[in-house]
Amino acid sequence: MSRVGKLPITLPDKVSIKIDQSRVQIEGPKGKLEWELPEGVEISQQDNTIVVDRASDQRRHRAMHGTARSIVANMVQGVHEGFVKNLEIKGVGFRAAVKGKELDLSLGYSHPVLHPIPDDLKVTVNENTKIQVEGIDKQRVGQFAAEVRAYYPPEPYKGKGVAYVGEYIRRKEGKSVKK
Repeated sequence: MSRVGKLPITLPDKVSIKIDQSRVQIEGPKGKLEWELPEGVEISQQDNTIVVDRASDQRRHRAMHGTARSIVANMVQGVHEGFVKNLEIKGVGFRAAVKGKELDLSLGYSHPVLHPIPDDLKVTVNENTKIQVEGIDKQRVGQFAAEVRAYYPPEPYKGKGVAYVGEYIRRKEGKSVKK
């Protein structure tokens, strides 16, 4: 049995769940999320806990058991607390700004990089170099942050680029002159 899959999920106050055959809807103070359960995974509510179970011991059902439990747990956390990813821009002249529904990034290219901000995410920029992405869907928050980081990933020589806050960047030594 999946170690992750068999753990129950505790529902916090102000969070409600609606189970409709293979569709799960979770509503909380931050918003509402819904998800279609994969085949072979069943979900049930017992008092203030959610239990995810699998139909059989088939390989596919075993594989999806822990995954489905983690996704439902992330949905509960998202509608209750939300998710945040912080990015930091390092480099001379590198900066960011929110302009309407777009994130304007100046990353040393000959043109500004304009990245559209989805409606369900909130993006704020502090000190022109610190980007904060907030939302209720963990996958969407992480994907947006990864897309922004991909425009100029941190390079190993000077450390310039867009990096997650707290990310370790392995630095390399530059060329050395032999005498």
